[in-house]
Amino acid sequence: QVQLVESGGGLVQAGGSLRLSCAASGSIRSLNAMGWHRQAPGKQRELVASITTDGATNFDGSVQGRFTISRDSAKNTAYLQMNSLKPEDTAVYYCFVYTLSGGPFWGQGTQVTVSS
Repeated sequence: QVQLVESGGGLVQAGGSLRLSCAASGSIRSLNAMGWHRQAPGKQRELVASITTDGATNFDGSVQGRFTISRDSAKNTAYLQMNSLKPEDTAVYYCFVYTLSGGPFWGQGTQVTVSS
């Protein structure tokens, strides 16, 4: 089992920045890809960004060029740097991780609100 603790959400004006963190604990020796999904009110959950253990990244087209994702393997933590935020980025952001034996495991979610 893997436990994830998220932090870093909040309220920001359009054009501002936030950084989300996702720290993993538990069966961390087998961590694989990490990333975030988000879910806005009345919408389906969607993949925002992911990163593999090799550092390969993947982004949804709506955040490409504005968001970056990174991970610190020594700290078992992933980071999502969100720049040039837009009101349409408002959502609950959920961190996830896959392990070599399964997943995904989910964080508790953190609210990101972007005001216009």
